[in-house]
Formats: sequence, C-alpha cells, structure tokens
Amino acid sequence: MRADNHGEGGILALVALIAQRLNRDADRRAKVTITAIGLIGAALLYGDGIITPAISVLGATEGLGVVEPLLARLAVPLTLIIIFTLFFFQKWGTGKVGRVFGPITLLWFIVIGLLGAAEIGKEPRILLAINPWYALDFFALHGVHSFVILGAVVLVVTGAEALYADMGHFGKRAIRIAWFSIVFPALILNYFGQGGLLLHDPTAASNPFYLLAPRPMLYPLITLATLAAIIASQALISGAFSITQQCVQLGYSPRVTIIHTSKQEAGQIYIPEVNSALMIGCLLVVLYFRSSDALGAAYGIAVTGTFLITTALIYTVARTWWGWSRARTALLVVPFFIIDGSFFGANILKVKDGGWVPLTVALVLFILMTTWQRGRLIVRGLLRDASIPLDVLLNDLGDQNPDKRFKPVRVPGTAVFLTSESKDAPLVLLHHLKHNKVLHEHVVLLSVVSAPVPEVPTTERIEVTTFPHNFTRVKAKYGFMQTPNVPEVLSLSTERGVIAKPTETTYYLGRENLIPTGTKPLARWRKRLFIFMQRNSRPATEFFGIPPNRVVELGAQMEF
Repeated sequence: MRADNHGEGGILALVALIAQRLNRDADRRAKVTITAIGLIGAALLYGDGIITPAISVLGATEGLGVVEPLLARLAVPLTLIIIFTLFFFQKWGTGKVGRVFGPITLLWFIVIGLLGAAEIGKEPRILLAINPWYALDFFALHGVHSFVILGAVVLVVTGAEALYADMGHFGKRAIRIAWFSIVFPALILNYFGQGGLLLHDPTAASNPFYLLAPRPMLYPLITLATLAAIIASQALISGAFSITQQCVQLGYSPRVTIIHTSKQEAGQIYIPEVNSALMIGCLLVVLYFRSSDALGAAYGIAVTGTFLITTALIYTVARTWWGWSRARTALLVVPFFIIDGSFFGANILKVKDGGWVPLTVALVLFILMTTWQRGRLIVRGLLRDASIPLDVLLNDLGDQNPDKRFKPVRVPGTAVFLTSESKDAPLVLLHHLKHNKVLHEHVVLLSVVSAPVPEVPTTERIEVTTFPHNFTRVKAKYGFMQTPNVPEVLSLSTERGVIAKPTETTYYLGRENLIPTGTKPLARWRKRLFIFMQRNSRPATEFFGIPPNRVVELGAQMEF
C-alpha cells in the first residue's frame, strides 16, 4: 500500500504512476508494455468482480443445507434475490452501505474469531501448523498433487486485490488498522480452529466453517455470513467503479455516467452502466454454476492473475520511484512472485472447469479497452491533420490580410470550442467559420486534459494563454479520479480575465461521423467496434456538465 498514486491504489493507479517516470525517459516501448500489462490486470479485476459476489453470497446461503439438507435447494434462489438487492442499493453510495453493514461486519469477525478460538482451546496442537516445515513436508510427500491443492485453497488469500483497488474509497490508514487489529487475527483464529476441528472429527471436512458452531447458532451464523458476504462483495463492486473511472480519464474507456455519492470522499462513486453489467454477470454465473464449489473453479484465475500483475508493477515502481537497487527489489518481489506464480499455475489447471469464465470476460474487456485507446488516438490524428495552425487563422483575421472576403463578422458573446490538447485551430471552429461566416466577439479554445494523478488541486486546474483578436486558449487539468466540469473551468477562467458570461456563452462541439473504409492501421472489425462504442458513449454535454441549451454541434464525416 506504499505504492499509491496520491492515495489511490489499484493496477491502473500503478500504471499511471509508472507512466509519469517513463514519460520523462521517453521509453515508448516500455510504456506500451506496462500499459498492456496493466490493462490485462484491470480486465481480470472485472472478472473477479463478477464472480466474487456470486461465490461469497452462494457460499453463505449454502449453510442452510448444513442445518437441514432439504433447505439446500433454497440456496440458489436466495442468492439471486440477495445479489439483485445488493446491486439495487449501490446507487445510495459506498458510505451509506458501509454505515449500515460496518457494525455487522465487525460482529462477524468477532464471532468467527471466537468460534475458532474455542476449537483451538480443544485442540491446541493445531498451533504447531505455524511451522513452515509441515508445508514443505506436505509438498515433498504429495508432489504434483500438492500443487493442485493450491488451486483449492486460493480463497484464503483473496480479497487483498480489492482492498488495494479500494484504497481511495477508505484510505490506507483505515484499511491497515482494520486489517491488523481485527480482520487478520480473526481469520487466523478461524482457520486454525477449522484445522483443530478436523483433527478430532475428520467428517467435518464437508463444511468445517459452519460445523465450528453449535447447532442452535447455525441460523444466526448463516444470516451473519450472508450479510458479511454482501459487504465483501461491496469491496469488489466499489473497486470496479474506481477502475472504470480511471479507464475513462486515462483514455481506455468511452465516457460513462459517474455519480459522486459523497461530498467528503471524492473516491466514492456510482456508475450505473458498470453496476448493471456486473449484476447481470453475477446472476448468470450463479444460474450456470449453482454451487460455490463449482464457482471455486472459476474464481482463482482472475484473482491470482491480478496478484501476479500487481507484483510485476510493484517491481517497476520500486525501481523507478523508490530508487531501489535490483537486489533490494528482488528481496521484496521474488517471494511474492513465487507465491503468486504458484497459485496462478495451480488455477490454470481449472480453465476447463470454469476458469474460462473470468478469462473470457478479461479478454473481451481487454479488446474493448485497447480498441478504444487505439481508435481514439487515430481519430485525434485525423482531427489534427484536418486542422490548421492557430497562428495562420489569426493572421487571416488580421487587418493585414488582403483577402477581405473571408473576414468573418464578429457578433456579441463568447464562443467556447472544445478541442484536444493540440495547439492548432480545431476542426469544429473551421467548420463554424466555413458554414456560418461569423465569429463571436470572444473565442475560447478549451482543452480538458487528464493528468496521471488522482486529483489536481483547483489552484492548479487551469492554464490561460491569450492571443490577438480576443482569442484565448484554456487548458484544464483533471486527475483520473475526478470528473471534468466545463462551467467550473470557465468560472475559474473569468478570474484570469477570460470573458464568458453564462447567459452569453455558446459551446461548440464536434461530432465525427466515422466510416470504417480508411487506410488507418486498425482491423475493420475493430474500427466497427470503436464506432459502436463511440455512438453509445455518454454525450459530452452530460459528461462535461455543459448546459444542453447552450450547445451547438457541428458534424464532420471522416474515413477511419
């Protein structure tokens, strides 16, 4: 958790952190490689986000079968209802969900810790298992089979990837305090307690967790386990929201609806499109697998793949940001690589039994993200090629221009043209001049740029450059955990002398009609996919907070 980007964690935060140093070194090949690895990890996290709520809730409701075998058939219907309810209430925000379930989760860890401690009291010799010799002896005795067993016990190490991705939601201090004071001790006690139970009752292997509890406690424990599964799922859902916002701002995803659910915590957001997609995915995998044992086969690959990629990126951060030597970095990273690689290798064996699900989800999302990133760069290049240098346009507007026929009439008000970071005159401005033959008295060329940091302070938000003929370029910087707001940018700009009264300002946006018949180096099917994503992305007016009644859109047809 020391490898954070201004308080934000997760794979894409690491990628952005590394990119800041790689940009300085101008190492393009390394940057492309790191970005690709990060996108694969982010895609795997979405697969994790689909399976985690399903397996967590299904595993909890299966406790009904321990109490009464006839009730086992209720596990799947109850799971479907609970998952639907969980996603339905996401719109209320992480903070409100946490206030409701936080005390329940605390009670959950206390209870499972006490249940384990009671069993340890009956079988204290289980504490000898802390000795790593038993693990080495087990591997030596069972050989390849012990490697396969790693795939069966991977659930005991999962969840850390969600905590890291959620660092911006809760803060590293809160996570560390909760982990070391409550969660880790409770888990250790419970796992050792289950081992103690198996030492004197091997038949309890059917469900050692629930069989730790006295029979009268089973129904309350099932209820508590279900509620705890819900909040555990919340961590992955929140992580998926954070990753998506980062993807949008870093240029790996089309614009989506981002709703801030907290005035105090900027990282607490809700994204309806992602919420609906995750809900549908969770419901489908529950209906397909129908048991937590079957889902376990699908679960490990996404999680251990995320672990492995995070470890690789941590190595790069240690070398580029912390200035560690190769030897010192190896001392940190190699043990994690051995553990993560072993778990990942063991879970690869489960591809045909369900591991194909998160891999398929990850592959589809990786294709979508890379297609959007590549297509976006191509379109920006097309727009740049169709533009002209701003100084040429300004020269044409000057009195020294002998061709007075093309000098537009200036009308009162302010025109804001949204453009890329390019220093040329944007295509939408040229189209406006070509078709309308007029120009507002004040012209603002506005560029919204994503900075490779979570948040950009308001005091550093804008850069203003003035030109002749009342032209102004405003460059607004936003972090990848912030949502751009154009009216806010103009309000800040007026403090720097820019004239842009809300009632006298018109916003001009370009809308490109792309035709996939061009010669650009992108497969035809990916061009069509990019066009589909572009048409279904959130409108710029909504995403940038632009008043819709002050907007004029000008279209341009381009071969892509």
